[in-house]
Amino acid sequence: MKNKKIKLPIYNNEIEIIINALIEFRNEIIKQGRYANPIDELIIKVNK
Repeated sequence: MKNKKIKLPIYNNEIEIIINALIEFRNEIIKQGRYANPIDELIIKVNK
């Protein structure tokens, strides 16, 4: 069984919401003293 990739259209206002949520999540992870680099990478990918 192969995994199929599906691309969904995301509008500018939705991208802003996703990035803000990821930044808040990243800040919580940092407060806990955990490793946040994967979240940083995801923020960069979403921002492109």
